[in-house]
Order: sequence, then structure tokens, then C-alpha cells
Amino acid sequence: MDLSLLAALNAERAARRAVVLVTEVATGRQRLVTEAGLASDPLAAVLERQLRSGRSGAVEADGQQLFLTVQAPPPRVVVTGAVHISQAMAPMARLLDLDMVVIDPRSAFATPERFPDVALLAEWPEAALARVPLDAWTAFVALTHDPKIDDPGLQAALRSDCFYIGALGSRKTHGRRLERLAEAGFSAADTGRIHAPVGLDIGAVSPAEIALSVLGEIVAALRGPRRRPA
Repeated sequence: MDLSLLAALNAERAARRAVVLVTEVATGRQRLVTEAGLASDPLAAVLERQLRSGRSGAVEADGQQLFLTVQAPPPRVVVTGAVHISQAMAPMARLLDLDMVVIDPRSAFATPERFPDVALLAEWPEAALARVPLDAWTAFVALTHDPKIDDPGLQAALRSDCFYIGALGSRKTHGRRLERLAEAGFSAADTGRIHAPVGLDIGAVSPAEIALSVLGEIVAALRGPRRRPA
């Protein structure tokens, strides 16, 4: 690979931005397509589909055999709330190759015993999210029912390019949440990004079932057409 391409690829990876290295099989010529340049690329539809899959592979496009090398950041799930649902989510997320971060200032809940092998931050979201930036490869989920914990995280997520934002609670609870976010300056278009009630509608009742529904919705958002802020 050309050293300038390698340097550009490494810079994008370091910034947690996806890139696709396009190699013409017949000639060996290579070019790099960044996430920012994807939409304007002549092969945008093919590249987008390959990027959503998260896998490298051979394709045929415009009469050429191409090999698309996908370099995508590890998808991450950031959760406010060291609760029963997030406890159930943690091992499922690991099986799905999703990095999970749990934020909860309540030290009685945020313990390594309850969350083994999980990145656990027993602090307020405002402090924790300064070290765990939210980006286009991050899903954010609010699970505490406590506005003092969930709202700062939701506000940070709405200001970011998170590919998924979800919040636990009934429609009545979410209505009050929307009122608070509107008072904080967020528009209806902004808050329309929030999946609430959170998760796929599978009739989930137990914490494990709710965790499954949430992760299912996250995977659907990750692998389906990417949703970006307007």
C-alpha cells in the first residue's frame, strides 16, 4: 500500500471514523474513501452496503472486480444506569462485539461485582462523557428513570452524531422528558432521534427481554441505513 494511503487510513482509524480501501483486482490500483467522502463517491451505494456489513469482501461494480477493505471503529454502547437491564445487556453486547460503557454515579449500583469485565464509570455523566466521547459509531441508552443522570447523557447524545439514542420509560415519562429537553433548547427534530419507549416491540417484560429488545434495535440501526442528524 502507498505510504500516504496508509497514513491517511491510520489517521481516520485513530479518530474513530470509518474508511474503505478500494482495490482494483486487475491493476492493483488503490484509493481510500473516507466516511465524509462516502456520499459523493461514484460507488456510494456499494460502499455504504459493505460498510454497514462491517466486513471486507470482493464485489463487482462498473464492470470491475474490486476488493473493499472495510476499516470501521468498534461499535460502542454507552449506558447511563447500572441497573438490572444493563446487567443483562453486558454479556449480550459482548457476544455481539459491542463495546459497552456503563455510567452511574451511584456507587452502590456501579460495582465491579455487578458488572464484571465492563467499562464502568461511577461518576456523573457530565464528567464521564468528557473521557468517553460520543461519535457516529456510538449508541447511547438512558436507563435510570432519574433525570439528574439520564438527561445530561441524552443532551450530550443529541449534540453528537450517535447512530442510536434510546431512553427507557413510558410515553408519559417520555413526554415529561421531552418538555425538559425543549426547555434546554432542543427542537422537536432533535428529540425525534430518541427511540422511546426504548427497544423493539417484542412484548418484553423481564430485564433480560428488555435488554434483548434494546440490543436488537441497536443492531438494526447499526446495520441498516445510517441515520444522521439533519
